[in-house]
Amino acid sequence: MKSFLSFVLLSLFTGPVLATTTGESSHLDLTATWIGIICLLIFIAAYVLVIGEEFLHLRKSKPVMVAAGIIWLLVALAYAMHGDAVTAGEAIRHNLLEYAELMLFLLAAMTYINTMEERQVFNALRAWLVSRGFSLRTIFWLTGLLAFFISPIADNLTTALLMAAVILAVGADNTRFIAIACINVVVAANAGGAFSPFGDITTLMVWQKGIVQFGEFFALFLPSLVNWLIPAALMSLAVPQEKPAALQEDIQVKPGGYTVIALFLMTITLTVCAHNFLHLPPVVGMMTGLGILKFYGYYLKKNFAEALPPDSVGGPESASMNFNNQEVYRFDIFRELARSEWDTLMFFYGVVLCVGGLGTIGYLALASELMYVDLGATTANILVGILSAIVDNIPVMFAVLSMNPDMGLSQWLLVTLTAGVGGSMLSIGSAAGVALMGQARGIYTFFSHLKWTWAIVLGYAGSIGTHLWLNGG
Repeated sequence: MKSFLSFVLLSLFTGPVLATTTGESSHLDLTATWIGIICLLIFIAAYVLVIGEEFLHLRKSKPVMVAAGIIWLLVALAYAMHGDAVTAGEAIRHNLLEYAELMLFLLAAMTYINTMEERQVFNALRAWLVSRGFSLRTIFWLTGLLAFFISPIADNLTTALLMAAVILAVGADNTRFIAIACINVVVAANAGGAFSPFGDITTLMVWQKGIVQFGEFFALFLPSLVNWLIPAALMSLAVPQEKPAALQEDIQVKPGGYTVIALFLMTITLTVCAHNFLHLPPVVGMMTGLGILKFYGYYLKKNFAEALPPDSVGGPESASMNFNNQEVYRFDIFRELARSEWDTLMFFYGVVLCVGGLGTIGYLALASELMYVDLGATTANILVGILSAIVDNIPVMFAVLSMNPDMGLSQWLLVTLTAGVGGSMLSIGSAAGVALMGQARGIYTFFSHLKWTWAIVLGYAGSIGTHLWLNGG
């Protein structure tokens, strides 16, 4: 401890030192300098604002984007002061390339999901569920099961919102059922997203990095299932068996809806094959699939029209004139592209650049030494999951990937699992939880989720034990 304090004091007065060499560029160790400390404080301050998004109503992308810019300006200044005008620029370009690949991948996936939503695919599923007259306990298990199996294909956020709509429709005034069922959906959606590259941004990052191959993710299926089943079984005991009256709702899938589903599955297949066999970045397959969807969107626009929705604004952007001189709604793929979660995409930009900047300063190497050398990989990866319940799992996983600790496949699968499901322990730990707090405002809350955290922790421990038993330590 004394030697560490001596190192900090020495660094503060003597300035940065050369740390590592990559190619011809020497990286400075700025961790204990005034620039490094200011950058770390800026990132912490930005993330405090991100965590307080629910109360401040400040979109999470804003603080991290500003923090990213300031951090890299200070990093570039530090290198410029040492006569190096190259390293900082090379480092940020590397981070921008990583972000661009992930951003375009997510943009294509979001457009497909938005198109399926516009074609009433999800609403038709919801209508089918609420009109069957299932008991509350059956709805509890059905929504959890569907969330677990839909989220590996769609993302966990969209899946959770869809299932929550069913819960709110069936639950009516039964606030206790709604709260427990929402917790169940959050846990199931996060667990389902952990064993597929398409289920969560963290699993996508691991796959894009080439560390875990597509088929290897399915080794996490049983651990993910255990992660959901343990808390679900415990919570189901508190769900009444009463059978509410069936709601009469009949929603038909719009023309082309099932074709869009088929195109999405084809795009996933193309992406996986191009990556596994031709070693192309996954983004190439996804963007090709998006291009095919645009062609099909052109077909829908030319051949199908419907009455203009009553809440839409008329004009050339949203409607055209049919032969009876009536204003009608026509499909526009660019409208679905525009409806992508831009706040999430911009938040991701800020996170990648903030964490990349802190890595260039040297903090990630320091954290890697502390976690993966001093504590050991298993302990460190379990702590990653606990940390992701407090801090968003995106920066946590990106930090681990940037550290690139020397681990085998089993440990990389473990950290993928824990980062994916760890956020279920608190309602603020995942995008699904935060979204449902808004959708079921005042019913599903931070404290209603906290009452069942003990059960979710048991599921978290069970999933880790199952993974270590099946896949090794």
